[in-house]
Amino acid sequence: MRFSKSKLLAAFIAVVLLTHVVRSQNKSQVEQEIFPDGAIVKIDLPSRLSRSAQSGEALFEENCATCHGLNAVGKRDIGPPLVHKIYEPNHHGDESFQLAVVRGVRAHHWKFGSMPAIEGLSRERVAEITLYIRELQRANNIF
Repeated sequence: MRFSKSKLLAAFIAVVLLTHVVRSQNKSQVEQEIFPDGAIVKIDLPSRLSRSAQSGEALFEENCATCHGLNAVGKRDIGPPLVHKIYEPNHHGDESFQLAVVRGVRAHHWKFGSMPAIEGLSRERVAEITLYIRELQRANNIF
């Protein structure tokens, strides 16, 4: 039985992709099992937050923590962590947080379901929340 180079290449790519999917699923399951308090990730808190980030922290706790957990560590079965490489500035810029608040977000990275729009937050307030998230990310080597 002889296989063409293109069939062998396609089979190789399929195996690589399947391996990646299985590893990703296993990693998510392990991360969620490690933290029984419901947090999806464990983070280091910065020693100090800027004044604007402190305002953002209060706004985050009031408007976001119910789903994204205190300090944006996520909540098992409810919402994703924002202190995570998926939300690094090069992948999800600051404007993506603005749009998420105004429009909501269709589920695409996680299996938590879609996020609804959040009413009552001005662009300035969302910018403070975003700054808080960015300072948490930097403290955890997410740039």
